[in-house]
Amino acid sequence: MASNVDDRPALKDDQRIIEFDVRTDEMLVNMGPQHPSTHGVLRLVLRTDGEVVSEVTPHIGYLHRSAEKIGENLSHRQWIPYTDRMDYLAAMNMNLGWAMTVEKLMKLQVSEKARHLRVLICELNRIASHLVGMGAYGLDLGSFSPFLYAFREREKILDLFEEACGARLTYSYLTVGGATHDLPQGWLKKCEDFLDQFFPIIAEYHTLLTTNAIFVRRAANIGVMSADMAIDFGTSGPVLRGSGVDHDLRRDGEEFYTQMYDGYAFEVIVEKDGHYPKDHEYPAVPKSAVLGDCWHRFYVRMLEVIQSIDLVRQAIDFYSACDEPLEEPVKLTTKIPKGETYLETEAPRGQMGFYLVSDGSSTPWRARARSSCFCNLSVAADLCRGCLLADIPAVVGSLDIVMGEIDR
Repeated sequence: MASNVDDRPALKDDQRIIEFDVRTDEMLVNMGPQHPSTHGVLRLVLRTDGEVVSEVTPHIGYLHRSAEKIGENLSHRQWIPYTDRMDYLAAMNMNLGWAMTVEKLMKLQVSEKARHLRVLICELNRIASHLVGMGAYGLDLGSFSPFLYAFREREKILDLFEEACGARLTYSYLTVGGATHDLPQGWLKKCEDFLDQFFPIIAEYHTLLTTNAIFVRRAANIGVMSADMAIDFGTSGPVLRGSGVDHDLRRDGEEFYTQMYDGYAFEVIVEKDGHYPKDHEYPAVPKSAVLGDCWHRFYVRMLEVIQSIDLVRQAIDFYSACDEPLEEPVKLTTKIPKGETYLETEAPRGQMGFYLVSDGSSTPWRARARSSCFCNLSVAADLCRGCLLADIPAVVGSLDIVMGEIDR
């Protein structure tokens, strides 16, 4: 007969128990370089102890194309297509940054019609860019449906861009002196119809991701970046505002850029006193979310989509009130005054800066770009230290980097 389990001796009296020290070895794991269809050709070397990441080292340069050196061998307008290839998800904003840098050195003010056209186009591209950021972030965390929803609406924006300039990804539309040509007849009505159709759909995005319980658990209280840390690393855009820093170049930049938004009403999307602007219109912040985490960086982009819709509507009204024809852009052979200048604009991913040195010819003596994504990526090592291996895609994805802008 089997003995009763109560007859067995207690564990503490069992002399057969052997104590031993368990030691683990660190391991280097290569994450990437990923295919360009993801965030870009980025390689992360992870030092892990089991599932815990102790060190992250980003390796860049896989997409380097010598864009800045090429800029020294082309005229100011000829370099516009190369800015398209930097942040290829927000090419209109890249075109604007370089065009305004050249205009600043030339002391050139574009017409009112061109100014409102630029606001309209750039804010529409900001929406398209944030839609990719939202959809791709869902993919990073294992959710495929948001990607399809985001690209469905983004395609409609690309249709508008194609009708305006003939291209769907790299546009070369906004150029020195304004834009290459005016908008086609009936374009504004199609844009308004899109905004009317698109605005109610944003609630679906919030249902799919923003308030999704699984998404909240994957993003909330992960990769927390304090305001001081965000400033120290030079981050900008939604990454900076997601940490509670109230800074947006459309309002706080230098006058040559901010005057483009003169007369426009908008609020900087940043949490103040526990609330975002017009917070009653959007889902509430989850209790588990901490200011500066992955969820807040995602949420800022979602609210900026709403803000950009308002700006596009205002730009349509302003643009429609301008009766004069759009001015011709500056000619390719127009010489740039001798000197140097630097200008930063608020691109969808942060502060994109261009530096220009001219020797008095039409070809820049020096053309250089300051990438917002480069600074945003630099904080990844500190954010990921101590995270679980499964949280790395959540942290890196929340930074919404584009490697074409970093490598250039």
